[in-house]
This record gives sequence, C-alpha cells and structure tokens, in this order.
Amino acid sequence: MCYGKCARCIGHSLVWLAILCIVANILLYFPNGETKYASENHLSRFVWFFSGIVGGGLLIFFPAFVFIGLEEDDCCGCGGHENCGKRCAMLSSVLAALLGIAGSGYCVIVAALGLAEGPRCLDTFGRWNYTFANTDGQYLLDTSTWSQCIEPKHVVEWNVSLFSILLALGGIEFILCLIQVINGTMGGICGYCCSRQQRYDC
Repeated sequence: MCYGKCARCIGHSLVWLAILCIVANILLYFPNGETKYASENHLSRFVWFFSGIVGGGLLIFFPAFVFIGLEEDDCCGCGGHENCGKRCAMLSSVLAALLGIAGSGYCVIVAALGLAEGPRCLDTFGRWNYTFANTDGQYLLDTSTWSQCIEPKHVVEWNVSLFSILLALGGIEFILCLIQVINGTMGGICGYCCSRQQRYDC
C-alpha cells in the first residue's frame, strides 16, 4: 500500500468537503434568500459561530493541501536518504490531520447545538425568540410544530437542512482526518510505500 497516494486522495476529498461547508454556512445567513434577517440579528446564535466557514472550511484547507502536497514533498533529510525524508513528511502530516480533526469537530458540535436549539424566529405571539429551545430537539421529530415560526418563512426547514448538512460534512471530514492520522503514522513507520517496488513507483 502506498500511504502517500492515500493521503492525497483524502486531501482532494477534504477540499471539496470544505467548500461545501463554507457554502452551507453562508446560506444560513440568508433564509429564503433574504438579507434583512442577518442585518436585524434575527438568526440563530450558532450561525454566528462560523462553524462551516472556519471549522469545516478554512481549518480543513490547510491539512488538505498538506496531504495533496505529499507527492512533491520529498523532505530529503536523514543524510539525504529520500525514503527517510518521506517518512518525516508523512509523520508531519499527522499534525495537520489533528488540526483538521479539531476544525471538523468544532463544525459538528456547533451544528448539533444549532439543530437542538432550533432557529430564532417570530412566533405566533409576535415575539422573536428560540421557540424550540426547551424541546430538547424533539421538535425535529414533530414537523407539525414547525408552523409556530411565522417569520422567516420556512426558517425551520432552512435551518434543519443546512445544519444537518454541516453536521454530516463535518462528520465525514472528522473521519477522513482520523484515517489520515492512522495512515500518516503507518507511513512514517513503514515508509512512504511499504514494499520495495512501491517505493520506486511512488
């Protein structure tokens, strides 16, 4: 097995996942495509935590590009021995993966909290509040209660869909970075590619 190729595959996947996280987070600021709710501060507090933009986005780009660059990063140290240098590069990718784990973990936690609390909306009594905050997330299973939010229209569906997407994307990023921790550790111990023939191919 070539651990470098595995790392590059993970890196490319993380780039696309990070882009999707950023897009999903940005969409949370514009329920039904309207900007007034953001300017009037009528959005869920967890939207302002930038979990998709920072956690699942920017903090994922760094490890992703590190993993992708492993092919060119010979890091010829250890007296000029190339394979030893590549082991060093693989082990250093573990640190980048840990940063990715932290970022994706942050994204997952904030998205889960946003789902549990529900959106900030105008209720049937004409007040802006967190209508479902005391339901412990049970509102997610009872769609008949979603009509309690009058404005923004369909804000519950908007928030549930986008926070769920962030939760799923962050979870996938977390798993991929965890795989790279294992992959990078094994690559650092075994070498860039374990078999002699694969070392030349890599």
